[in-house]
Parts: sequence; structure tokens; C-alpha cells
Amino acid sequence: MRNAYPVWVYALIAVAILAGGLYALPNIFPEDPAVQVANARTGEVEPAVASIIDVILGAQGLEAKQVEEREGQLLLRYDSADHQLRSADVLRGALDDDHVVALSLAPATPQWLRAINGRPMSLGLDLRGGVHFLMEVDLNAVIGTAMERYTNEFRGRLREERLAFEDVERSARHLTVTFASEQDRAAALTWLNRQYRAELDFRERGAGEDSSLEVTLDSDHLTELRRLALQQNISTLRKRVDELGVAEPIIAQQGESRIVVQLPGVQDTARAKEILGATATLEFRMVAEGADAREAQQTGRAPSGTRLYFERDGTPVLLQRRVMLTGDYITGASSGIAQDTGGPAVFINLDGQGARIFSRVTAENVGRLMATVFIETTTETTEEDGELVRRTSRSEEVINIARINEPLGRRFQITGLESTREAHNLALLLRAGALAAPMSIVEERTVGPSLGQENIDRGMQSVIIGFIGVMLFMILYYRVFGLIANFALALNLVLIVSILSLLQATLTLPGIAGIVLVVGIAVDANVLIFERIREELRNGMSPQAAISSGYERAFSTIADANVTTLIAAVVLFLFGTGPIKGFAITLSIGVVVSMFTAIVVTRAIVNLTYGRQRRIARLSI
Repeated sequence: MRNAYPVWVYALIAVAILAGGLYALPNIFPEDPAVQVANARTGEVEPAVASIIDVILGAQGLEAKQVEEREGQLLLRYDSADHQLRSADVLRGALDDDHVVALSLAPATPQWLRAINGRPMSLGLDLRGGVHFLMEVDLNAVIGTAMERYTNEFRGRLREERLAFEDVERSARHLTVTFASEQDRAAALTWLNRQYRAELDFRERGAGEDSSLEVTLDSDHLTELRRLALQQNISTLRKRVDELGVAEPIIAQQGESRIVVQLPGVQDTARAKEILGATATLEFRMVAEGADAREAQQTGRAPSGTRLYFERDGTPVLLQRRVMLTGDYITGASSGIAQDTGGPAVFINLDGQGARIFSRVTAENVGRLMATVFIETTTETTEEDGELVRRTSRSEEVINIARINEPLGRRFQITGLESTREAHNLALLLRAGALAAPMSIVEERTVGPSLGQENIDRGMQSVIIGFIGVMLFMILYYRVFGLIANFALALNLVLIVSILSLLQATLTLPGIAGIVLVVGIAVDANVLIFERIREELRNGMSPQAAISSGYERAFSTIADANVTTLIAAVVLFLFGTGPIKGFAITLSIGVVVSMFTAIVVTRAIVNLTYGRQRRIARLSI
């Protein structure tokens, strides 16, 4: 009896070894300190800007060792972190706000490897360093936002349909539309039901002159609004992170109302929190000219259809309740200096619908005063008496009042901002879009780059020590078969690294722990096979027959053990979060690969070593 595989099996193993080696290779090349330059408005850095960057850095003696263009972005590689930091500071001061300058670590993978999509593994926050936020989305605020929108919508559309009503008042969770008679209410209810049946529930209250409608959100519609709000917040956060220039961020939903944000390489947590958690937008309202704002301030009562606001210097001003335009129609925003005032300004671009609305309302109000209201919502979580207390504050202030001299269109400017930093932040937030619901940071962690490198060193040290220990044991105890198992074990590690690199999975510290565990799992399969072969030899079976029987009879035990481990890994992945998922991914890949290397690869080598021999005196096992 001889042991031999078909030729295609050997070819498959050869392909696996070659591909595994190729795609694991990028991980041996060190990363270069680099500076990324991107145009946040157009997405591409113009050739003229690239030339200016070259001149600016050359004048400072900070020439990059290599300049690359990737997907419209400029990547400048440096030999040292000192040159990288100095270059970033120079470029931030020289370029305008449309250009984002970010620090990064660029893989030094050769071009021929990149041509076949060979890239190193992504490193998680615990290995690279950076900041981690767990953010809670206030989904109840979605109700207030929706009620505000319906309030303005009802006032405008009921007037357009010439349906009589007295007022539309908003409370925390519902609207109240009041009417002078039941007939007016019935007419309005018929039209409202036809327009909003799928979104709102209507209840009739009162009678006669006290007739009213109580309007609440339909439960299914509210669930959908909350889901969309969470998804919009995730999308907005991604855009804001892109504006920060963070490479390989992780932004993912956790549970029903939480979002995990991990920003590798970011150490300025204050700046990150300022941008991620802020909810800023603009509203444009007409000034209620002729009304006495100071009297409204003193009495605490504003005339019907108006609302009291304050300018930044504390001056009261009455604005109409009707919002002429909101920040939802803004497609672009950039900060700069206003030519007429010389102060900081934000230049606004509207989409087609917003431009039509703004052109119409400004044409209708030429000669009147219009106010720009800056609205910012911030949420702060503090610990009081051992419990986390979340407070949401909303500030609304008039930053600009100007007379409409002519109809305005798609592009205009906003002035009245206090500093260029405020203008820059407002432009950034408007470009990224508003958050659909306020968020608060319930967990915050910072991992320094030195700690990340220390984690890498310790993780690699644990893998190497475990690997060497297992190899020595296998050689001493199983001799030639131990050498074969060691080769399979080394191939196992190479294949795991190559698959992680190919999938661009993120390697974390728990992931390294998973690799260490896989080393033990992989060698355990070989121990079972080799002990079975020894048992068959002791029972008097020939070496060739013992090899065949050992692999065949051990297979079911190995398969059962690995399948149960794989099931546990899948459960960890499905129900775990963050680091647990990283451990589960590495473990799952390792289990599958170890089945291949421990059974197929070792059997192939054993077949090549002993399978061609007619007579074997003894096995070195």
C-alpha cells in the first residue's frame, strides 16, 4: 500500500503557498510617515496646487522623498516623523480651508505588489493608537425635529389650500391645530388625512370655538424616522471624519441607538469631539419689522406669528416663525474673508430646489430685513451620584441681519461670525450635513502611539515565543514528522496573515491573541494524527498502512473539534462587539486554515517523503 495524492492536490498546495507568500509579503515593509492633502470641495487636488505645495515645502527645506497621487489626493512621504509634522504645519498655514491636510502612515509596499492588490493588514486602534468614542444618539429628539417640520409645513400648506385655522402650536410630542369652528376643522381634517394618512394620526378635541386637532406621529412612521436618523448620523459622521482627514476610520452602529467611532492616529480628542458631536445648521427668517422686540423681552410675550431671538451682542430681535430656508438645502460651504466687511465669512452653495425657494422668497421680500439664525446643539454627559446624566443644550442666535436688495440665488455669503476658526468649523459642518438627532459621548478612550507600538511588540513577542516553543516540542517529540508539522504551522501563520491582508481585515490585540490560540489548535490536529500513527505501529501495522490509517481515523475527531470551535467563533462574531469581533474573525480564519495545513499539507509532505518507498524499515515519529 502506497500513500500518494493526485497531481492536482500538489498543484493546489503549491498555489496556496505561492499566493500566501505574495499577499503576506507587504506586511514586512515598514510604513513611511506621510502627509495627505485632499480637496474637501472638489475631491481632487489641482496640478497648480500640487506645484504650489512643492514650492512651499522646497523653500522650507522640507522636500518629500516621494510624492504620489492617489484617487485625487496628494501623498507626500518622508523619512522621519519630524519632517512629517513640520510639513503638515507649514501646509495647514499656507493652504485655504478647502484643502484638508492630514497625517498618516503610508505603507512602503513595492509597486509590483500593489499592482496585484497586495496591501498590508490594517491595524486597529489598540495597535496604531488614536481615539475611541461610543456615542449615544438621542432618538427621542427625532420627534421634536419632525414636529417642528410639520408645524412650518402645516402653516404654509393650509394657507395655500385656503383652509381656515387659527394657529398651529407645537409641544414635545404632538401638534395642536386650533380652529374657529367645527366646520373649519372638518374641512382641514379631510385634506390633512388625504395628505398625511401614512405619517400622522389625528384626534379631534373640543367643540365649537374651541375646536382643535391633536396631531401625533404614526408609530410605524416614527420607527422609520428613528432608523433613518441613525443611518443619517452614521453617514454624516463619515463625512465629518473625511473632513478631518483620518485614514481608515471605523464608524459602525452598535445596538439600537449607539455608534462606535474609532479614529486611528488621531490624538487631538478635543478637536475630534468638537467636530463629531456638534449639530450646527442655519435658518433664514424674515425680521418682524415694526414689532417692539424690547417690549417682548420685558413682557416675555411675543406677538402672534413671531418669536424672540437675540443677536450676539444681546440685542433682542423679533423674527417671523415661518422659516424661509433651512440648512438642509446646502450642498457646499467654504470659509474665507468677506470683501465688504473684511471679517470671517462662510460662502454657501444651495442645491437646485434650495436655490429656487431662496430666489422666490427673497424676490417676494426685496427691501425687507432677513436674519440668519445659527443653531447649535451640544450634548454633555456627566456623572452625578454614580449615574450618567445627559444634558442637551440648544443655542439659537442671530449672527447676521441684512436687507434684501435683490433676489438671491444659488450662491451667497454669511457674515457676522466671531473668528476664522468658527467660520471654518461652520463650513465643515455644513459641508458634511447636519446630524438628524443629537448625540452624546458615553465612552471615550485614547491610545497613544507609543502604547500602540508596545502592544504590537508584545503581541508579536507572544506569537514568536509560542511558535518557537511548539516547534521545539514537535521536533523533539516527533522528529521528522515534527519537522513536517512545523512547516505546516509556519505556512498556517503565513496564510492567516495573507488572508487578513487580502480581506483588509483590521488586526487588533485580541486578534493577535486569536493567532496565538490558532497555533495551539493547528498543532493539536497534528498531535492527534501522529499519536494515531504511533498506535497503529504498536498494533503491528506496516508503516504505509499506519500513515494512511492514522490520517483517516483522526480526521473525524479533528473535524468535530474544529467545527465546534468554528461555531463558537461565529457566535462570538454575531453577538460580540469591537475587539470580540476581531478575535472571532482571526480565530475563524485560523481554524479553517489549520484544517488545510494540518491535514492536507502535512499529508502531502508525508506522501512525498515516504509514499514512494516500497519498504520502510521504520518511521521517524
